[in-house]
Amino acid sequence: MLKESKQIHVIGIDTSSVESFFESKKKQIFTAERITGPKRILDSFKTWLKHKNIKNHKFEFIATDKLNDFIDSLRKEEKKTIVFSGGDPLWFGIGRLLIQNFPLSKLYFEPAATSFQLAFSRLGKPWQDTKWISLHGRDSLLFEKAIKKLPSSLVVLTDSNRGGAKEVYQLLHSIGLERKYEFWTFERLGYKNERIVKINSFEDFPTDIDPLHLVILFEKVEPPIKSKDLPLFGIEDSVFLQNSDCPGLMTKREIRVQLLAELNLPKQGVIWDIGSGVGSIGLEALRISPNLKLVSIDKRVGSKNIIEENSRRTGVTPSLIIEDDALNIFKQNKIAPNLLHPHRVIIGGGGSNSHLIVEEVLKLINSPCILVIPLISLKSIPRLESILKPKVHKLSISQHQSYRGVSIGEDIRLSPLNPVFILKGEIQ
Repeated sequence: MLKESKQIHVIGIDTSSVESFFESKKKQIFTAERITGPKRILDSFKTWLKHKNIKNHKFEFIATDKLNDFIDSLRKEEKKTIVFSGGDPLWFGIGRLLIQNFPLSKLYFEPAATSFQLAFSRLGKPWQDTKWISLHGRDSLLFEKAIKKLPSSLVVLTDSNRGGAKEVYQLLHSIGLERKYEFWTFERLGYKNERIVKINSFEDFPTDIDPLHLVILFEKVEPPIKSKDLPLFGIEDSVFLQNSDCPGLMTKREIRVQLLAELNLPKQGVIWDIGSGVGSIGLEALRISPNLKLVSIDKRVGSKNIIEENSRRTGVTPSLIIEDDALNIFKQNKIAPNLLHPHRVIIGGGGSNSHLIVEEVLKLINSPCILVIPLISLKSIPRLESILKPKVHKLSISQHQSYRGVSIGEDIRLSPLNPVFILKGEIQ
């Protein structure tokens, strides 16, 4: 059906050229009886009419700012209607609401560039790979889930009623990733008084930030991390290079600190970190006891490169990094004789084979040793206990649950990390 026969014509506006836009659309506009849109756009249209000295055309004006009243007005009386919408009306715009309330036979959509597209154009950056979310009336957990995937860029449509960009900045800070991203705010995009600001700290926020704004986070090109500037242990998660295909899959700082305490590290000896992931536990162990010899083992493809980079970042050097399944390593005798008998062992990520790995490790312990096994499920504990009890002097289990504060507007909620069970065996 031709657009001329549609009752409701929804036109997206790129506000960077409002006057020329109205001029280019005046043929469609002057066939309408009713002009609707956000108050700011209606005000611009009325100003354009005044400048054009157009007085003999009587429009009914309805603002869309109060959506329920707007929909009720359109239902009460059928008129040829223009609906102005910023950007693309079908991208977090009024289009969804119109589709829910009117048949498609009455609707025609004509999109313009979104605020999202305008923002990227202002910085001269491509946007085809970016991720985006909306926080309008939505739980901030959406942001947590999105940012923990470590996107190269993330567009956030903010909710000004909850603090807008400030809420996003607080969320980023509470998750510990504020150093990883550039933080940009874009206000009134397309208007003459648009403002674009790169935020480096909470104090950088404009005191008069406009409700009409969005945030874009860009992954920083990270400067070399100086190990001397890092704490002895309890390093922030964001310092470690992580797997790009499963970001966030690492032992979190709070649990890492507890595991290092359970290991009761000696000044010298051999420590095995089996299922080491990004290597964080073993590498922090070397920072505490530099004379230890570390063997890092992980079966994930690419893990060796990641552990090598993280050893550079933390300023320590493992004695051996092996990228292979632990059972294959034991079977093929891939560990050198001087590293074959551990004094400390941590076993993580073993999955269904964890009991088999424990059995092989116990065969190679020939001196006092502490074995620590972090678990996220209780299911495997009985089998592991049955293997360890005959061999260890002391066996214990503990459960650890940590929470991180996450901002909600002016308030804070506690977001739980996954609970972890720690099985510990001491061998004399």
